[in-house]
Amino acid sequence: MATTRSATTHWEGSLFEGAGKVTLESSGLGTYDVSWPSRAEEANGKTSPEELIAAAHSSCFSMALSNGLAKAGTPPTALDTSAEVEFTPGTGITGIKLTVRGVVEGMSSDDFVAAAEAAKTGCPVSQALAGTTITLDAALA
Repeated sequence: MATTRSATTHWEGSLFEGAGKVTLESSGLGTYDVSWPSRAEEANGKTSPEELIAAAHSSCFSMALSNGLAKAGTPPTALDTSAEVEFTPGTGITGIKLTVRGVVEGMSSDDFVAAAEAAKTGCPVSQALAGTTITLDAALA
């Protein structure tokens, strides 16, 4: 069964002087300020499209890895995943680095890395970002 999630953005002004607010509509979790300086320079308490992509990617990857490990008979005790989305003004998103540390009883380091690679490939957000260089640093904690 398909689901749809939505967010909206209200923007006022030009790219460089303007600002906006992105609202997570589906969950109702909140409205967050966005601006060009928060995207291209320092965050200064505001979010950016890249930070939202990083949140989506780290959570999707964690779900995919958890599922793959459980299907292999070695469900994780814990997974800690970060995603760093690199943005270069004038170029765009130039890369994403996923880092995961896992606690998985009865699994070798090599098997964990292989499972993480499979999750990176199979994660729907990774697939949506096809064409972007996605690197992975995976290890047992």
